[in-house]
Amino acid sequence: MLPVLLSAWLIVALAFALLWVRARQRDHAAVVDVAWAFSLGFLGLFYAFFAPGLAERRWLCAALLGAWSLRLGGHLWKRLSHEREDGRYVTLKAEWGPDPWPKFFRFFQFQALSTVLLSLSLVAVLAQPSSRLGWLDALGAVIAFGSIAGEGLADRQLAVFRTNPVNKGLTCRAGLWRYSRHPNYFFEWTHWLAYVAMSVGSPLWYLSLLSPVSLLWLILKVTGIPPTEAQALKSRGEDYRNYQRETNAFFPWFPRR
Repeated sequence: MLPVLLSAWLIVALAFALLWVRARQRDHAAVVDVAWAFSLGFLGLFYAFFAPGLAERRWLCAALLGAWSLRLGGHLWKRLSHEREDGRYVTLKAEWGPDPWPKFFRFFQFQALSTVLLSLSLVAVLAQPSSRLGWLDALGAVIAFGSIAGEGLADRQLAVFRTNPVNKGLTCRAGLWRYSRHPNYFFEWTHWLAYVAMSVGSPLWYLSLLSPVSLLWLILKVTGIPPTEAQALKSRGEDYRNYQRETNAFFPWFPRR
């Protein structure tokens, strides 16, 4: 499996290096988010062709990760084509000085490496010794497709809210956004629990924990909620502060009075 992983990392690293050249030419770094989502779908397909393990399980994993990848990548691509560059990257450009692109190269390569590390969840699943699909594979599929549906619903509810000019400068509290300030992040994280379920009994089961644990840390502490909410406070002020007081940041729950 190690040669497959090394080959996957080299391919993704080269793709992100070429993407960095294009992003620098256009002075638009947010395209890395789209590439991050699509590259995970590519890795699922790559493993389906070249990794060891039960063929049915390889293709099931490719289907689950591919469906997640296509939905998220397509959503981000649509946003990228209609909206200005994400405020997180605008802030990074300001912090990194007049020529931020050398640092962005390292950032792009970190994103490439992160996709390979996340894909270790699939490695754990494919190491399953069972010779046929079972109920744990079915449970994983339910979790995976449920999370895709939940994230898609959250993104749709936010998009509908934003299209109404009456809501300009206000915070979305519709649907899932009433119970979590970031339901899209919650369901994105939930997707990776599918591979934890599917890896039960695998000798490499512990690798499946890397994705949900690292993603939870990144979302809560680094690249997810902190910069997103800092930008929201700048643009929506007191309305968003009230939202923070009323609504859980991540795990959905009933709003507080």
